Amino acid sequence: MASILHSDDGILHEGKPAGRQSSLTSGKMFQDLYWFIKTTSDGVQDWTPFLMVLSYFAFSICIYMVADSGAMKVFWFVYLWTNTYIAGATVIEAMLSVGPSHDAKMAVAKVAKKGWVFPTPDADLLKLDIIIVAYLPNEQDIILDRVDYLLNKVVYPRDKLCVTVLYNTPVPIEPLETQLHEMSKGNPNLRVIKVPNSKSKADNINYYCTLNTGCDVSAIYDCDHYPHPYGPRWAMERFAQDPDTDIVQGRCIIFNADATLMTAMIAVEFDKIYAVSHPGRTAMFGFGLFCGSNGYWRTPLLKKLKMDETMLTEDIDSALRAFGAGAKVAHDLNVTSFELAPTTMSALWKQRLRWSQGWIQASIRHVHLVWTKSEVEGKHRNGTMRFGLLSLLLIRELSYYLVTQYLCLVVSIIIMNFPQSGSDLLKLVFFQYPVAWWLFMLSVISMIATLYITFHTRSEFVRWWMIPIFTVTYPIQLVFMAVMGLFGHARQVSKYVKWNPTPRT
Repeated sequence: MASILHSDDGILHEGKPAGRQSSLTSGKMFQDLYWFIKTTSDGVQDWTPFLMVLSYFAFSICIYMVADSGAMKVFWFVYLWTNTYIAGATVIEAMLSVGPSHDAKMAVAKVAKKGWVFPTPDADLLKLDIIIVAYLPNEQDIILDRVDYLLNKVVYPRDKLCVTVLYNTPVPIEPLETQLHEMSKGNPNLRVIKVPNSKSKADNINYYCTLNTGCDVSAIYDCDHYPHPYGPRWAMERFAQDPDTDIVQGRCIIFNADATLMTAMIAVEFDKIYAVSHPGRTAMFGFGLFCGSNGYWRTPLLKKLKMDETMLTEDIDSALRAFGAGAKVAHDLNVTSFELAPTTMSALWKQRLRWSQGWIQASIRHVHLVWTKSEVEGKHRNGTMRFGLLSLLLIRELSYYLVTQYLCLVVSIIIMNFPQSGSDLLKLVFFQYPVAWWLFMLSVISMIATLYITFHTRSEFVRWWMIPIFTVTYPIQLVFMAVMGLFGHARQVSKYVKWNPTPRT
């Protein structure tokens, strides 16, 4: 009930009771204080990794500036040798990928010659469930198109194919959700499931693992993917031909390479990773990895391992747990899928920071596999596998420091004795030691050879001119990736926990 308040001017004023007004004021103060604390906390969390990386560069440059010439030479040769090793290992992987690439092309030619009749009869194929994992607010503009594509374009016996849409959303999105469920009512090959209480891709997949789908193989796809119409069939052929295969990882191809120069470089990078590095590493070290999308799992194995929702890159974590369990992973270049690259630097930065932090999480958790014995009877990890895992989990993470320390060393030299000409710069950088030139040239030759092989395995969306640009800018890209790796480490040290989904357009 309003009270009548007297004022000095003699006029009566209506007002709220003093107790209620005090309570509202206190509540407003509490809300403001909470907002201030939360904003400050978020700001500290956002800026702490940046300040840590900035301090790392400043401290490193200062150390080299005060180091004597003998120490500088030692640092230089250590960094040059290690970077040469990494470049050499990369080119060996590239050369070993030539065989799988040739075999894949021959397999396609053979099937095409027979009118696309595959070796395994339809009746003998395993039952396949293609899973689309979607965070609906982020992918509401593309999900209907992707579902329609999978239902109508994928070439696989319909009595052995199911498409399952697993989506989560913090708020209802209509009429889209109703449209999705209406599609499932009219198509026996489609299941649409809104995963309750889900906050991540891992939650969606773990919910799927509780279902009795009746399928032998479960293929995991992010929502932005278009599997090649014959991609699933090639994967199932791999399972049919080798009963010991537990996971088939396909090749992911960027199809918006023409959008910007950045997407063009990402497209080349993906060709280098999926068509060269992954099959080459499998041939070199004897193991493969599930990479998050366009991966086919035997359903019992997926249900056994599931996904860890506490990991930023739950796919890499599950891949390494599969390795620890002795799973056999095959990389098949004919199991192709087309996806979107981020179209803005902000989206790319957030995506790669999440990947880099997720990789260090997974590396810390699973590096023990390098020296521990397999706990699975009959699954032995040989020395080659252990060294490959060491390169993947430890040397790869250390390479971020090798690249950036190399950069800091050069910057300190330039600051202390700024070169007056290009020849002066070369003398400062290489100390006039012939071995430095040889190591440098070996690294350059390794890089060019790797990209030459990439050129011959490039996808149809990568134009020939993109490879030379990628080659020229590759040193800059190495520094960029190394800096993102450092940010990932800094985020992990500072317990950064935010998750940023990649925008889909």
